[in-house]
Amino acid sequence: MAASLLESGWTYLITHFSDFQLACLGSFFLHESVFFLSGLPCIYLERAGWLSKYKIQTKNNTPAAQEKCISRLLLYHFCVNLPVMVFSYPVFRYMGMRSSLPLPSWKVISTQILFYFILEDFVFYWGHRILHTKWLYKHVHSVHHEYATPFGLTSEYAHPAEILFLGFATIIGPAITGPHLITLWLWMMLRVLETVEAHCGYHFPWSLSNFLPLYGGADFHDYHHRLLYTKSGNYSSTFVYMDWIFGTDKGYRKLKALKSYGDEAAGKDI
Repeated sequence: MAASLLESGWTYLITHFSDFQLACLGSFFLHESVFFLSGLPCIYLERAGWLSKYKIQTKNNTPAAQEKCISRLLLYHFCVNLPVMVFSYPVFRYMGMRSSLPLPSWKVISTQILFYFILEDFVFYWGHRILHTKWLYKHVHSVHHEYATPFGLTSEYAHPAEILFLGFATIIGPAITGPHLITLWLWMMLRVLETVEAHCGYHFPWSLSNFLPLYGGADFHDYHHRLLYTKSGNYSSTFVYMDWIFGTDKGYRKLKALKSYGDEAAGKDI
């Protein structure tokens, strides 16, 4: 039933819109919808003080800082992200991306998306470490770190050069595999939701990092934003194993161990 509804909806799309419209304008509209609908609640939570017991940092961003973030994001999305989607379309088409029926099986979709996550994490880790070298941090990456207390929308607040540089990590997987457009859309949605969650500023009992050992999440990435660029660590985007392998999470692990020890001591005192 669900599969037939999905195919019916997809048939409507490919009947009324061209491949170019779906791959470029459709992808852009989908990205903006998922990004802002998932990121805006973080602003309202912070302003209202709701769920404050789950907030990682006690500091809040000013409304002016939040509004600056939104205005810059709209500028960068229309002037950088959208043109990139348009100009990369021929590459994706050349590599075999299609939008026609039949839709790929869920096995194919899930395998490709898992591959994208692993490859993206590897490429992002090294690109992110490079951005934390002195010159690149000062002239490029420091823009993203203007928000030491991140909230969901800051996940994509960055210098245009960084958007292109780290954006490569997100598109390289689909670019070399030429997936069906629906796979590309699902990958984009999951990647957006993951990065918004990592920057949301809250560590909830239902956060994925509580259930998936290799998943970083908000607590892992929030540590990265709180420290000076030379000592931050935690460079990975989704998982934590790259930082563990190369020892760039030692500060974070030490802090977690001290916090755990403090909580245990407090429990014994009670």
